[in-house]
Amino acid sequence: MARLGPHSALRHEVSPPLALNPPLGYFPDFLTPAEGLHGLDAGLEAVAATPRRRLRRELETFAAAHPRLARRANIHLADLVRAMRRYHEIALAPVWDRIRSVFDAERALRARCFAESGVAGLLNGLNPGTTFQDGVLEVPNYSSTRDLHLDGRGLLLVPSYFKRGDKPMVLADPQLTPVLIYSVARDLRVIAERRSHGLAALLGRTRAAVLELVAEGSTTTAMAAGLGISAAAVSQHLAVLRQAGLVVSVRTGNFVHHGLTGLGRSLLTAPAGG
Repeated sequence: MARLGPHSALRHEVSPPLALNPPLGYFPDFLTPAEGLHGLDAGLEAVAATPRRRLRRELETFAAAHPRLARRANIHLADLVRAMRRYHEIALAPVWDRIRSVFDAERALRARCFAESGVAGLLNGLNPGTTFQDGVLEVPNYSSTRDLHLDGRGLLLVPSYFKRGDKPMVLADPQLTPVLIYSVARDLRVIAERRSHGLAALLGRTRAAVLELVAEGSTTTAMAAGLGISAAAVSQHLAVLRQAGLVVSVRTGNFVHHGLTGLGRSLLTAPAGG
């Protein structure tokens, strides 16, 4: 794991995004574009395309909230995007399998909450103290008093692996796509990480990752891009998983759709051993 000590060369390489993202308080919304849902490249392209007027407005807000930090945040979008990609490479990519495993468990938990208890059960269970009643979601002890009206736009739930504390947060600009960022359940981190390590020990790290991506509905091409291997290598792993009765593949025209068998799903969702 790369070290990002305060005086390290690596720290200097990734200093632009760190300067704009303090542990507490406001950070610019343009750092977390909705396009990031489609992957790292799409998200970074959106950051690079931030309109100058919006960039100036959000940096002025940041400077007002963090005067000391603002003096060190001499931002050029090209440098910022390069540093964000570098940060992902050295700090996130090495542990991405673990993070994705936790997100898989989080998504399964929330889907079950929604299926069993509806929207109220889903939102009331996000974090301690958060309540949903009569169409209103209340977050107690928020950093500021504000109302966010959806106006038919829906609400995107964004689980965060690294977020500190139990209090959900929203983007500062009410005109952006409404999102609610919340911390993944602590217990899920332990369970999912044990499961991920167990699957990797049983199947091999890459093959275990392929099985998890099949559960997400990923295509062969998407798996190859996400895992950094060739499509041919993914196909070989899928062939082994099919022979083991864990995966089924069905061709429709020019496309091949992959899914888990009952055995594959049982293996993937089995509780981790102590």
